[in-house]
Amino acid sequence: MRCSHFYLSLPSNWKETMGKEFRLDRFREDLVAERKTDEQSDVFTEYMIAARKKKEKKQTIIIEQQKKMSRILMIGAGGVATVAAFKIAQNSDVFTEFMIASRRKEKCDAIVEAIREKGLLTPTPQHPSPIHIQTAQVDADDVEQLKALFNDFKPELVVNLALPYQDLTIMDACLACGCNYLDTANYEPKDEAHFEYSWQWAYRDRFREAGLTAILGCGFDPGVTSIFTAYAAKHHFDEIQYLDIVDCNAGDHHKAFATNFNPEINIREITQKGLYWENGQWVETEPLEIHKDLTYPNIGPRDSYLLHHEEIESLVINYPTIKRARFWMTFGQQYLKHLEVIQNIGMSRIDEVIYEAPLAEECDCNSQTTKRPDDQTTKTVKVKIVPLQFLKAVLPNPQDLGENYEGETSIGCRIRGLKDGKEHTYYIYNNCKHQDAYMETGMQGVSYTTGVPAMIGAMMFCKGLWRKPGVFNVEEFDPDPFMEQLNKQGLPWHEQFDIDIEL
Repeated sequence: MRCSHFYLSLPSNWKETMGKEFRLDRFREDLVAERKTDEQSDVFTEYMIAARKKKEKKQTIIIEQQKKMSRILMIGAGGVATVAAFKIAQNSDVFTEFMIASRRKEKCDAIVEAIREKGLLTPTPQHPSPIHIQTAQVDADDVEQLKALFNDFKPELVVNLALPYQDLTIMDACLACGCNYLDTANYEPKDEAHFEYSWQWAYRDRFREAGLTAILGCGFDPGVTSIFTAYAAKHHFDEIQYLDIVDCNAGDHHKAFATNFNPEINIREITQKGLYWENGQWVETEPLEIHKDLTYPNIGPRDSYLLHHEEIESLVINYPTIKRARFWMTFGQQYLKHLEVIQNIGMSRIDEVIYEAPLAEECDCNSQTTKRPDDQTTKTVKVKIVPLQFLKAVLPNPQDLGENYEGETSIGCRIRGLKDGKEHTYYIYNNCKHQDAYMETGMQGVSYTTGVPAMIGAMMFCKGLWRKPGVFNVEEFDPDPFMEQLNKQGLPWHEQFDIDIEL
């Protein structure tokens, strides 16, 4: 009632009166403002300038921090490194500064030139600020060389795409220089054909205390297969009970015998004894002893062999409900026959043998003169040779296979477990065509499927999505943003539910 009475008591021209009074009040305020002394005005102006400068400085610091987080140093210049470099260049909105380092700088320069030829270093409307790439020479076996390089370039993240022998020296250098770390394969000593995560897991406390992140096994297998498992556990299962990782390369490179990645590492891996997890313990088999036909999407049945593979080691720890975990890979009979011959004639040996060879004319090393049957003399030198390393030198370079490579790969996880008390099966996989990979990066599909995930892992770190102090396998991070990027970066994945997974 009081409100009604108040409005009824207003004069008939109250709106016009209120308008005039409002305008008078504003006029008085303007007069007061004009009467402010020059000194007061100067103080206000100085305050506004200081506030603006403070804001600009804060924005500059944020930009510099973001640039630092995106400052990447990659070690390695092989097929996987080439793919990773291409994909980093394609994502210049995330990566700002990039260096490629290897024992041979000219290989790094060749990668940059290949990227340049694809137009990725030229500004375009889609990529107005292409990435700046530097190259450098470094011996990844030498911690002091690594430290000098890291301290000079000051990377936020070191991406290790060198040999597994060099994991520990690179991790040591990262700790010494305050750099974060990412790799695609676990450590393996040169003098023993054996690999496991224990050597790198031993760095957990040191990385955690230093406030640094180390991301292990961010290729495809290990890598994407572990993230597939994490995704399945997060979205489709309450318990994963049976896990089979299946890797098929149905491509044809038209060579009598060639390996799809470093021949030395490849042959050492395949000739080891098989190993799988069942009922809480490891079960060892003879090399390639267990095999069976498995059917791969868009490929068909292929003979698949049980191998030891490192991601099983971490997955059974991080998913303790797993009752059995195995890894399978396909091999053709021609490949296996060549492998058998290589072993039988001793070319798969990793111990040193002494060989006396004719001395190259340009070599100044210590030599001795010997007399040949035709009475001619020649200088010779005794050298130590590791047969498998020598074999690597004469086999086709995996980087050169892409141009004539046909067919595709198919890699995924076949899982059986429980959801809401009911048993379900799940198959998640990616197929990658070798020619598609070659057209984009000049490399074949096996390099592509490892190099792309390495870049995505670096992206996850730079965006702050995979970033916490310590040493971690990839399945210990949130799989969702990584899975989203797989679809965007050239490795789309597919799912099949409640089918016969054949295992």
